Parts: sequence; structure tokens; C-alpha cells
Amino acid sequence: MMKALSYFALLFFIISCQAQTKQLSLQVKPGKAVAVFAEGCFWCSEHVFEAVYGVDEAVSGYTGGTTKNPTYHQVGSNQTGHAEVVAVFYDPKKVSFAQLVDAFFASQDPTTPNQQGPDVGSSYRSIAFYSNLDEKKIIDDKIKALTVAKVFRNPIVTEVKPISAFYEAEAYHQDYVKNNPNQGYVQGVSIPRFNKFVKTYKGKLK
Repeated sequence: MMKALSYFALLFFIISCQAQTKQLSLQVKPGKAVAVFAEGCFWCSEHVFEAVYGVDEAVSGYTGGTTKNPTYHQVGSNQTGHAEVVAVFYDPKKVSFAQLVDAFFASQDPTTPNQQGPDVGSSYRSIAFYSNLDEKKIIDDKIKALTVAKVFRNPIVTEVKPISAFYEAEAYHQDYVKNNPNQGYVQGVSIPRFNKFVKTYKGKLK
């Protein structure tokens, strides 16, 4: 019996390791746009951005590193260079990239290197990605404005990087807060963080 259990445990481990993610195209339909942000746990980020008016969908995933088709556990080992991120698909006629950047900074503490709340490691670092120089300027200008206004007590450590290959996270991570409202982390971290965002963000919500 013990040998049988050991066999199935090993089989499960092998299957889990082989459950690689796939690269997701960030191509959008005419009139639509996409932005990518990393601000700690993507469960929280997805919940935040999907509440913003003009956002069609937020997809949890991984980017910023070099490992191809990384799994959740690989990214969590902090050895891939990737961070947990969200790809935010939106309607620029309803919400601008600048407003999404505002939401990004309103929903996190961008002054904690490789950490967001209880989550520690490079996979939880703060990164604002851009697809062109206009978006980069918007991000840079926002960081300067927040710094001058001394909104945060400590220096902002958010990385500003061009968008690279985006890997969609495993299916069970998508809409995690919505699908698991009573889960411990959701109750203790995700929902309080979301409630704080709602009070802080000046833009329009759904």
C-alpha cells in the first residue's frame, strides 16, 4: 500500500512539473489596448484592475524574466527573473493608460524592494511595463510627481521596463478572489488591500 501511495505521489509530482504555462499574445482588437503591471500577488492585482471602469479583463501571468513557460512554483522560487503580473485589457476611450498607472500606484506600496505586504521575493517586486516611449514618459512623470509630493515616506523602487513575453498563469489563478472569497489569504490580504485601494483611487470604478 505504501509503495502504491509513493508511486502516485511521484506521478502527481511529475505531472505537476510538466504542467507548463504558455505564452499569451498581447495583440488586441482595433480600438482596444493592453497594459502590464507587477505589484505583488496577482490575485490582488487582478481584483483591483477589474474594478476599474473601462477595463475589459485582467489576466494573471508572469513576465520580466528569462525562463520560458514558467510554472507558478518556478516563479515563486525567485530563480526565473519573472514577477507575478497582470495584463490589463482596456478601452482607451473609457480609461487612459495614465489612469491605469494611477490605479497601479494607488493599490500597492511601491517603496518595498522585492516585497508587497506579507509576500517577499523578487517575484513580488513592483514593475510598471511600457510598450512605447509615450507610456514610459507617463510612468516616469508619475513617479516624479509622487516623489515631489512625498506621497510615500520612502523612495519609490518600482522598476520601469519594456513589455516582454507574457505567460498566462495556470487556470486556477484566474479570477481567484472572485472564485475563492472565503480563502484565508483572500480574506486577510486581498480584500483589505482592495478596500484600501477603493478609498485611495481617484478614478472611476465600475
